[in-house]
Amino acid sequence: MKKLTLITTLMFCVAITQAQTETLKEKLARKLKEAKDQKIEKTIDKALGKSEEKLDKSVNGVIEGKEKKNKADKENTEETSNTSNQSGTSNANTSPSAKISATSKFDFISGEKVLYYDDFSRVAVGDFPADINTNASGEVVTLEGKEGKWLNMTKNGAFIPDNIKNLPENFTLEFEVGIDKDPSNNYSGLGLNFNINNDQLFKDMFFAKGTSIVYLHPGAAQATISIIPTQGTDISNEIPMPQWDVNNKTFAKVSIWRQKGRLRVYVDQDKLIDIPRFFTENQVYGFAFFRNFFRECNVFIGNIKYAIAPADTRSKLITEGKFVTRGILFDVNSDQIKPESNGVLKEIAAVLQENPTVKVKIIGHTDSDGNAALNLDLSKQRSAAVKNALSTVFGVDASRLETDGKGAAEPSEPNTTPQGKANNRRVEFIKL
Repeated sequence: MKKLTLITTLMFCVAITQAQTETLKEKLARKLKEAKDQKIEKTIDKALGKSEEKLDKSVNGVIEGKEKKNKADKENTEETSNTSNQSGTSNANTSPSAKISATSKFDFISGEKVLYYDDFSRVAVGDFPADINTNASGEVVTLEGKEGKWLNMTKNGAFIPDNIKNLPENFTLEFEVGIDKDPSNNYSGLGLNFNINNDQLFKDMFFAKGTSIVYLHPGAAQATISIIPTQGTDISNEIPMPQWDVNNKTFAKVSIWRQKGRLRVYVDQDKLIDIPRFFTENQVYGFAFFRNFFRECNVFIGNIKYAIAPADTRSKLITEGKFVTRGILFDVNSDQIKPESNGVLKEIAAVLQENPTVKVKIIGHTDSDGNAALNLDLSKQRSAAVKNALSTVFGVDASRLETDGKGAAEPSEPNTTPQGKANNRRVEFIKL
C-alpha cells in the first residue's frame, strides 16, 4: 500500500513537473515570440520613421519649391514691369515719376541748340578720341551696369575737347562722371578750367591771371572755386558736395550754366554753386577738363552735351508762338521723364499759368535710331507724359494741352552726327 502511495505521489510530482516544464517552455516561446515581434515592430517603426522623414522632406520640398516659384514669379513680374517702362510700352497716362516735383529747387534749363554732343559711340573701345587733346592718357571703355561708352581718364593731366572752345556768354555744359577707387582727399580733384589763355588750359596748378576754375573732389566730398582775375583780388571758396562722395556715390550728373558773368553748377538735382561774377574777364574763354588725384584711380566721363543757353521761355512761347526744348529728357526707349527736366517743366508751367487763355500743342520728336514705327509711338507717348506732368504735378488744366508725336519724320538737322541726333531729340510747344 505504501509502495502504491509512493508511486502515485511520484507520478503526481512528475506530472506537476511536466506541467511546470511545459509552462516554462510556453513562456519561453512566448517571450521569444514577443522579442521577435518587438524587433519586427522596431524595424517597422524605423522604416516608417524614415518614410515619414522622406515624406516630410518631400512635402517641405514641394512647399519650398512653391514659395521659390512664387518669389521668382513676383520678381519676374517686377522685372517685366521695369522692362516695359524701359521699352517705351508703359502707359503714359499713369502718374509721372515722383522725382518730378513742383516744389523742386532744381532750376537748370538745358541749352536749346546743341553745339557738341559726345557719348563716344563713334570711338572703338581701347582708343582715345581724336578730337580731344591731352597731355595725359586715357581710353574709351564700357562699364558694367552703365549704358554706352565712357572716356576713362587714367592719368593726371588736361583733357581739352576741340569742340568746346570760344565759349559764348550764355551756354550750358552737361556730363556724367564717375570714379572707381578712393583717391584720398589730397590734391585738387576733377577740374573744370575756364581760361582766357589757351596755354593755361594744359595746367592743373599754378594758374596765371584770367583763370576761373571749379574743382570737384569725390574723395573729400567737396567742391572748390578759384577765381584769379586780371584785376582785383583772388577769390576761393569751399562747398560741401555729398552728391558725389566716393564712400557713398561713385557716379554723378554735373550740369553747368553760364549767363554772362554768372555761373551755376548743379550736381545731380542740387544746385551746388551760384556765383554772379565767376567770369571776370571781358574776353573769350576756352575750356578744359583736368584730373589731379593723389592715389591711383580711374575717372570716367560720358554723355557730354554743350549747348547754347536757352532764350527766355516766356517771350518765345507767347510772342513767337513756339518754343522748342531739348531739356526735357527721358529714360532710354521710355516715356519716363528724367528728374533733370524739372527746371524746363516748371518754367513752361509758369508761362501757362500766367497766361490762362493760352492753349498749346505738345509735339514729341526722336532721332532716327531704331524702328520708325516704334519711334513714332514713343514720341506720342512722350508728349502725353509731358502733358500728364504739367497737369498732375504743376497744376496746368489738361484741357489746354494737346499732344502729338512725329517720331523721326521731321528732323531739325541731319541724323549723321551725335550732336545732330541730340538736336533732333526734342519737344515742341506750339501756341494754338
